[in-house]
Amino acid sequence: MVLCCWSFWWRDHPEYFSGTRYEGKEKLDGKTVIITGATDGIGKETAKDLAKRGAKVFMASRDMKKCEEIRKEFVLESGNKFIYCRKCDLASQESIRQFASRFNSEESKVDILINNAGIMRCPRSLTSEGIEMQIGVNHFGHFLLTHLLLDKLKQSAPSRIINVSSVAHLRGKIDFDDLNSEKKYDPAAAYEQSKLANVLFTRELAKRLEGTGVTVNALHPGIVNTNISRHMGFVNSWFASIILKPLSWPFIRTPPRGAQTTLYAALDPSLEKVTGKYFSNCAEAEVAPQALDDDVARKLFLTSLRWTRLN
Repeated sequence: MVLCCWSFWWRDHPEYFSGTRYEGKEKLDGKTVIITGATDGIGKETAKDLAKRGAKVFMASRDMKKCEEIRKEFVLESGNKFIYCRKCDLASQESIRQFASRFNSEESKVDILINNAGIMRCPRSLTSEGIEMQIGVNHFGHFLLTHLLLDKLKQSAPSRIINVSSVAHLRGKIDFDDLNSEKKYDPAAAYEQSKLANVLFTRELAKRLEGTGVTVNALHPGIVNTNISRHMGFVNSWFASIILKPLSWPFIRTPPRGAQTTLYAALDPSLEKVTGKYFSNCAEAEVAPQALDDDVARKLFLTSLRWTRLN
């Protein structure tokens, strides 16, 4: 009886748990956007919204068949024909370089770069370069992609870089003695490290881009019902399905709701000159104390330059 009443109350008052909705009506005609992980979950909903606003959208994806199917869906739904699929596997630095090279040769600008793709708590595996998969994709892949597009972003200023992080960064620690998790691998700790790296990268890059007109911010999208948790056995267990999910579902956001803070960070006019910040629920939020360590941020940045073979 209690659960039944709770369900009816939730139906009529979803805003209390599903997060703030971004209400901005900005049109993006003439603007160019790149988004990673645009074929599923938060990324898909973000790309769809931006397409409806008239943006020229580049969906950076490793699964071209799936991307093309979604591209056609977006074109029909939005009436916007300027939506493109481009091969970009964030687990391969060579693939990232090929994507950036093609984009830089074919396009004159990029107004918004959304580093959205991510992998969470997977069994230990390696990128093409031998980097632990979570930090390799979530941090190093986006670090490299961002740097290869920086000239275009500067030419397009005012422009924005959005890094999708997570509240998990609060528990993160950058372990420079075992950054690649070779001595010990804990899926949760590796994920938290990668999400902390997103915030540290955001703050350090913001400093280095001062005066360029390019802003860079990070965000937590909320706890969202996507397939990013597919590697978490307990979450997908019988016990969780029967006992936990019915109790916790009011607090879990749908992908459209999960995309709202990304849209806010990418579009809100009041943020045009705001940089180096972290957002949650369409508002600035505090970061973990370890995310404010400038020495760690600088060391991680220099380490990332080496690991991605950037000058």
